[in-house]
Amino acid sequence: MLYSLFDWLDQYDFPGAGMFGYTSFRSLMAVILALLISSVWGDRFISWLKRRQITETQRDASVDPFGVSKVGVPSMGGVIIIVAIVIPCLLLGRLDNVYMRLMLVTTLWLGALGMADDYIKIFKRNKEGLPGWWKIAGQVVLGLVVGLTLCLSPQVVIRENIEVERPDGQVEVVHAAKEIKATQTTIPFVKSNNLDYADLMAWMGKHAQTAGWILFVAVTVLVVTAVSNGANLNDGMDGMTAGNSAIIGVTLGILAYVSSHIEFAGYLNIMFIPGSEEMVVFICAFIGAMVGFLWYNAYPAQVFMGDTGSLTIGGVIGVFAIIIHKELLIPILCGVFLVESLSVILQRVYYVTGKRKGMKRRLFKRTPIHDHFRTSMSQIEKGCKVVITKPDTLFHESKITVRFWIVTIVLAAVTIITLKIR
Repeated sequence: MLYSLFDWLDQYDFPGAGMFGYTSFRSLMAVILALLISSVWGDRFISWLKRRQITETQRDASVDPFGVSKVGVPSMGGVIIIVAIVIPCLLLGRLDNVYMRLMLVTTLWLGALGMADDYIKIFKRNKEGLPGWWKIAGQVVLGLVVGLTLCLSPQVVIRENIEVERPDGQVEVVHAAKEIKATQTTIPFVKSNNLDYADLMAWMGKHAQTAGWILFVAVTVLVVTAVSNGANLNDGMDGMTAGNSAIIGVTLGILAYVSSHIEFAGYLNIMFIPGSEEMVVFICAFIGAMVGFLWYNAYPAQVFMGDTGSLTIGGVIGVFAIIIHKELLIPILCGVFLVESLSVILQRVYYVTGKRKGMKRRLFKRTPIHDHFRTSMSQIEKGCKVVITKPDTLFHESKITVRFWIVTIVLAAVTIITLKIR
């Protein structure tokens, strides 16, 4: 909105109006505005949640090894995150940009899905919340919308990398002058740094390109669903998901910036994505919202984000990575989310197979994996065999959270380094 207004004012030489033409200015403004909304308005919203007693049943001091009680802490704090993302983007972003529109749709769609889940848990007093298949269906629909939009929209184009040999024998990477639609993505540890989904379907002959787009849409659905659920599972300790997501957001912001800058993209030998500079504005609003929310969500939490926040955060990260063609870096960058999800899957499979044999057994003391480190063997039901019982020493959740942040920082650094390791 403000971008269009000041773009119009700039035609009449209105003082300062030209500043809104700079992505860097709008991005910094988005960070500040999102931070102010999530911290200032967030405080009032938390007070409103307390007055309305909008709280989710949480563990009390009797079941926590450190005697930490979390009864009565407001939930649905994800509304703070959503508002803090959407308002700066509406004010400072270019709403005619297909990427910005997709990110806003993602935020609102998954926010509504998570809110429905929290509503059932809190107001209907149903701990199970929204049926799991409803969540999966909502994520799949979003993945299809995003994938098909990227496939069909004429705005979604890239410029390919071309290696040109100079007279001195050195090879220089330049970008093609023509913008094209392509099913290419960035792949780590490979010399050319690109993977074309259509190449994987070359066996289909003249239909390879079409099959490549179908595969791309399928990958989009998988990434959106996996990352959204991974973030949801990671949300189990004060500040855990908000901190990890802020770090991931900074990394994605760097990747989006270099992808939108033709000179940096050429230097790093990654594809140039015209129009992706608006993604920098969005991710800056996302980072500001995460940091502002962390002010109240850090230990001891004054508010929980609930599924309203966690499902939204994961979906935003997944869709963002797909738009900037970095979805294959997600297993590295979101390694913490991946391990959380795998721990739950492995625990479930191990438990079910043991149950069929008439045995009570677990692979970990408790899952998701972050709960394993704060659970003692005395809390495990009698007669249940646990394979991985270490560590013997229990860690306070604030220590676990910070260590998970450190792991995410390392993974973020590795993700950026992969652009040059090939």
